[in-house]
Amino acid sequence: MLAMNLHQLFLADLGPELQLTAETLRQASFAVRRNRNEWLLRQRTRAVIEMIAHTADQWLEPENQFRILALRDGPQETGWSPATLARGLDTFFRSITVESLEALVAQDLGDARRLDDFGAGSAEHRTGRTSLAVGPELLVHLTAGNLPNPALFSIILGLITRSAQIVKCPRDASLLPRLFAHSLAATESKIGACLELVTWSHDEWNARELEDTLFSEAACVTATGSDTMLAEVRPRIPSRTRFIGYGHRMSFGLITKESLSPYSRKRLVRAMADDITAWNQLGCLSPHAYYVEEEASGSAETLAAELADELERREATEPRGTIGLAESALIQSRRSTFALRAAAMASLTERNLNRSLFFDPPATVRLWASTESTAWTVVLNHDARFQPSCLHRFIELKPVRQWSEVLRFAEPFRHQVSTVAVAAPDDRLPEIARQLAHWGVSRICPIGRMQEPPAAWRHDGRPALGDLVTWTDLET
Repeated sequence: MLAMNLHQLFLADLGPELQLTAETLRQASFAVRRNRNEWLLRQRTRAVIEMIAHTADQWLEPENQFRILALRDGPQETGWSPATLARGLDTFFRSITVESLEALVAQDLGDARRLDDFGAGSAEHRTGRTSLAVGPELLVHLTAGNLPNPALFSIILGLITRSAQIVKCPRDASLLPRLFAHSLAATESKIGACLELVTWSHDEWNARELEDTLFSEAACVTATGSDTMLAEVRPRIPSRTRFIGYGHRMSFGLITKESLSPYSRKRLVRAMADDITAWNQLGCLSPHAYYVEEEASGSAETLAAELADELERREATEPRGTIGLAESALIQSRRSTFALRAAAMASLTERNLNRSLFFDPPATVRLWASTESTAWTVVLNHDARFQPSCLHRFIELKPVRQWSEVLRFAEPFRHQVSTVAVAAPDDRLPEIARQLAHWGVSRICPIGRMQEPPAAWRHDGRPALGDLVTWTDLET
């Protein structure tokens, strides 16, 4: 397994046999801080970015040893098929370039050199000030296990700010962060010396002591996870330590009536399938539902049927992979509920048709699903109230008369929405985007790119890099 293929560079490489102690973490914190102060802190931002971008580019090579290990061992740990995992990793690493990372620094800090030297924008020049952005001496990340991208990007941000880092991974989701850390060390061994990766389960007897040790050592703690997890961690962070939390978020899509023409629909269906199959909907940026602005009765049903056909084709080329018994049971239960509702409406419609030749109501529910598996599910549901999906390629299409109704139907989840993907003509998009922004949506993107945020995107509406630094002003 992995230990046979990689040097044991990080504590997490030693596996569950290692009994971590608070003293071990204190020593690790001292070591990465020392290495950061002796080497990483002296590097220029451009040099660090070039090393990161080179590492990312290497991951795109089919013969790269870390990619090979990820695709070999990753499906067993994560449940994703090799095809799904490969597409997700390729999408992520293609976004990590010198240009994209320098754009991130310039966007969040005003200038790509702001971490290197005192500098000033026009407003600062007028007041006789220059300023320098400074990263945390020790940055601790508490990562989630549903997706690798947030953990990998957290490491990248910490390197750009030239911080020593300790990354705490769930015990059953450490493979991909470890491989990425090893690949950075292969690019430059001194980068590896400024990183430490550790892993333990939340229910281990000394888990709280280990976490509190990290909190006491850190200058900044980032945490990604459930709202419950963040609420439990936040009060334990020392007052001198900055805390940045990323909680549970959901996303959905919006399709205007102009996007439902036969010509547009073909591309639209492929884009929707891209969003649904990316990481099997397990990220905060994945769609739970698509709202369809329906001008002609039946257009949403046609779209749903074509989407079902596309998901069936995708299962042949990019299978979903394995999921747990609980997740499979939830999908089966949700399918059964919708199937019963569809049957009840069909029976009601038939009885009323026997009484009146003019009775022609729209179907309340229609269901398309993979046979003999839970691989994919499409539901056409005229109940437009937003409902979280059970994920794993389970999607609802919800017809509405006009798009503005969507905000009312999604109102109970207003403060949990991250991304809305929109298919709309150019003359309508600005007003739709403006209303979504004032409603609280932090990211609006085209359908098909929900799980492809640019490196410079503002996570939950906040500057991901800017939140990590502090500023020193020099007045002259």
